[in-house]
Amino acid sequence: MQRLAVVAFILAALTLTAVTVMAAFGAMPWLEFSAEFNGATYQNAGQIAQIALTATAVLICFFVPMNGRIMRLENSHRKFEIGMMDIARAYAAAHGADREGLFHLSSEFDAVRERLAYLREHPDLGDLEPALLEVAAQMSFISKELAEVYSDEKVSRARAFLTQRQQEIETFNTRLVQAKQVCQELHHWAHEVELEESVAASQLQRLRDDLRDILPELGHEDMARQDGTIVPLTEKAAE
Repeated sequence: MQRLAVVAFILAALTLTAVTVMAAFGAMPWLEFSAEFNGATYQNAGQIAQIALTATAVLICFFVPMNGRIMRLENSHRKFEIGMMDIARAYAAAHGADREGLFHLSSEFDAVRERLAYLREHPDLGDLEPALLEVAAQMSFISKELAEVYSDEKVSRARAFLTQRQQEIETFNTRLVQAKQVCQELHHWAHEVELEESVAASQLQRLRDDLRDILPELGHEDMARQDGTIVPLTEKAAE
């Protein structure tokens, strides 16, 4: 639509210029209409309007080259974006194959050629230009150390290790919760036992106090100590 608008505007400018030039030489009539301004009537207003419109169209045509440069810049930018997307797609394929350990050559020339051959035979990259595939192969060679460090085997082993550690942590947390529950139960049980022992000791002390008061009345002068031993006392005279 931009190209169509530029072409239509250029044609309109050329047409107005040709009509104005022919009217100036008398080959065609001028645009005729009258206009009134501030009480004065201008009979040649059509001629003035035609010349002004033609001059404006010719002056605007000087901006057409700038518009062409902008359009070429936009097209080159779009082509650059498309090329970078294709390179990124090809690099992703080569880097994925490198992480899988499909490339074995070590020298730079042989390694790049091996990667380039793989990209050319790739079913999803057959429509790309050889120059883009070559750039992707070189990028893949540069990042081969990264592919070795983050190879699929090492990543899978790391994932398995982390999964195992996570399972161990979950098991440890489960056992920790169980241990806390057992500890709380034992603490509550020990508290109950202490309470029962305290009640039993209190009852035993009360029983001893009662016996200390009752034994003389029964004719026994023996008195039990606090530690459970018997102390002999003088027998009470019979009444």
